[in-house]
Amino acid sequence: MTKSSSKGSSYAVKAGKILRIKQLTESEKYFEIQLPNAEPLGHEPGQFVMISIPGLGEAPISVSSPPAMKESFELVIRRAGTVTDGLHKLSAGDTVGIRGPFGRGFPVAELEQKDLLLIGGGCGNIPLRSLIKHVLADPKRYGKITILSGCKTPEMFLFLDEISEWSKVPGVSVEIIVDRAGPSWKAKVGLITTLIPSLVLDPSKTYAVVIGPPIMYKFVVQELMKKHIPHNQIILSLERHMKCGVGKCGHCQIESVYCCQDGPVFTYKEIEHNLEAI
Repeated sequence: MTKSSSKGSSYAVKAGKILRIKQLTESEKYFEIQLPNAEPLGHEPGQFVMISIPGLGEAPISVSSPPAMKESFELVIRRAGTVTDGLHKLSAGDTVGIRGPFGRGFPVAELEQKDLLLIGGGCGNIPLRSLIKHVLADPKRYGKITILSGCKTPEMFLFLDEISEWSKVPGVSVEIIVDRAGPSWKAKVGLITTLIPSLVLDPSKTYAVVIGPPIMYKFVVQELMKKHIPHNQIILSLERHMKCGVGKCGHCQIESVYCCQDGPVFTYKEIEHNLEAI
């Protein structure tokens, strides 16, 4: 895996113009943002940016668009605090501060010619979308592609319209599931881990990418172990509150690991001894 950071100084703040905002759920909004002169963000799937509002502060947000989207980039932001509340009050045409991209992204070159099992739970579907759209732009470069996507309720599910389109791509299998559902929900109900036992996987060439709430990782990894997926072929993206993005503040530290610099993407082999601390 490779580690990338922002072009120029990691502390330099660029003005990002909000081109478009869309309400996705009660708590999440979609933002399309453009840097000055339509400069590409230059990110890898799995990286994040620090977004700021003067007087309110700065927050780390995963990039949800693929690198091929050059003239702008996409974020999906959950309202969860002072900065994100402020972001939700902005409108198209407003400006925010952008630093980044930061962190280590997914090993996209290593994934080519491999079977992919892409598992997203809740907000984990936000950064996973960047990787999925990158992969589906040229699916012939990969083997069998399986996408498992879960959420607590149908009302909280992100990108359902896009997920429906992904399922139509030849060679791509998609399963969706919610923890709780009403009578109008037609797909499966239960935990996302229940979708794994029935999968037919070749452990010698399957790479599993897992993103979701921390409590999900332990149980998903247990199911992948039963499928004999090697530890270095299980890839996790960790959720931590990153305050600086450059490994200085220590807020994202897990024992000796700094998520903002060493991650947020890790193989299970790299962090299996730290998983209980997540």
